[in-house]
Amino acid sequence: MQEKISGAVLWRGPSAIDSKPIVLIVTGLNKGSKNSKTGKMLQTFVLREDVHPWEAVQTGQDKSICGTCEHRGVVVNENGESVNKKRSCYVVVGQAPSVVWKAYHRGIYPERLKDAGASLLAGHSIRVGSYGDPGAVPFRVWEKLLKYAANNTGYTQRWKKIAKGFSKFLMASANSEKSAKEAQALGYRTFRVSGSPESIAKPEVMCPASAERGKVTTCSECLACGGLQAKAKANIAIVIHGGKSKKLSYQARA
Repeated sequence: MQEKISGAVLWRGPSAIDSKPIVLIVTGLNKGSKNSKTGKMLQTFVLREDVHPWEAVQTGQDKSICGTCEHRGVVVNENGESVNKKRSCYVVVGQAPSVVWKAYHRGIYPERLKDAGASLLAGHSIRVGSYGDPGAVPFRVWEKLLKYAANNTGYTQRWKKIAKGFSKFLMASANSEKSAKEAQALGYRTFRVSGSPESIAKPEVMCPASAERGKVTTCSECLACGGLQAKAKANIAIVIHGGKSKKLSYQARA
């Protein structure tokens, strides 16, 4: 019988990136996700345990969960305060990540570690890393958690540095055709962010859940972005999305 809880703590420990304390939380156990693009998948969040997500972004402490991802933006000093500029990440940290972090610190999520966590995810579709790079969490943790899951989607910017086994579950995030080819040479399928629809061509296919494809499906129905274990074999691409400032920040770096 499924537990009547909205979410749970699946793991906590030192970040594989910089050894700072991080926590892995699953949400959506009762009602699924409200994300119209992903559909009804369980969401997993990799968060700095000791720092509010917004503060982490503004001070650069999000490195613990995002590594050197170029979409993080740049932290500068303005009038004696740290401020993030040129951020192009599509995740709005003031929304779901902040809500989950606050709920965690209120003690809302029970601990379901190790085998208990794997049992909780069994039979479900999982979005691996709704926020935070899955590669900040040890591979052995994900391998156990996803063993009995129905399927998953997921992405990592850390494909050069993490265990090769991650390619089974995750797409390598790429921001250029060059980096996509590098990741493919390492055995990954890729998910590339592009500046325009015109730059997306075979052997890549446009994300079918994207606005450019008319949102013909959702991630939970498509499941193409499930790494090597997915039925789909093509590499996927999407046009940079989010607010105007995020698009401009991306285009300025491209």
